[in-house]
Amino acid sequence: MPFVRITVGASRSEPVREAIADGVHNAMISAIGIPEGDRFQVVDAQPSSALHFDPEYLDIDRRDPVLVEITLVTGRNQAKKRALYQAIAANLAEVDVRPQDVMVILHETTREDWSFGNGEMQMFDEPLLRKYGWTPPDEQSG
Repeated sequence: MPFVRITVGASRSEPVREAIADGVHNAMISAIGIPEGDRFQVVDAQPSSALHFDPEYLDIDRRDPVLVEITLVTGRNQAKKRALYQAIAANLAEVDVRPQDVMVILHETTREDWSFGNGEMQMFDEPLLRKYGWTPPDEQSG
């Protein structure tokens, strides 16, 4: 159910942008267990003049930043989030994105903050949730 916005410099080619999007999606599958078909992404290429990232903040040598913003329902613990950050960096390194250039921000929401269409609140529809392998809200712990 996550929504992902990836912002990259326009100098990155279309095949590289696609590989970045794939790498982020695969990291979410492996690290936080989203279903494979649960893919909602926007890849936004900006001119380098539009990306203002401190090149040395927190002693990290940034050169060509890739910003990954993930909006998802709250509930993942710190270990899952850390695994997600590591998986994203590792997957993107496979397509020649330096781990130092990968910045990830999670935006957590509640289930009632989502509608996937038709003006409905699907995240409270128990049969629909079960169909897609998600746990209904009344069965979740913590």
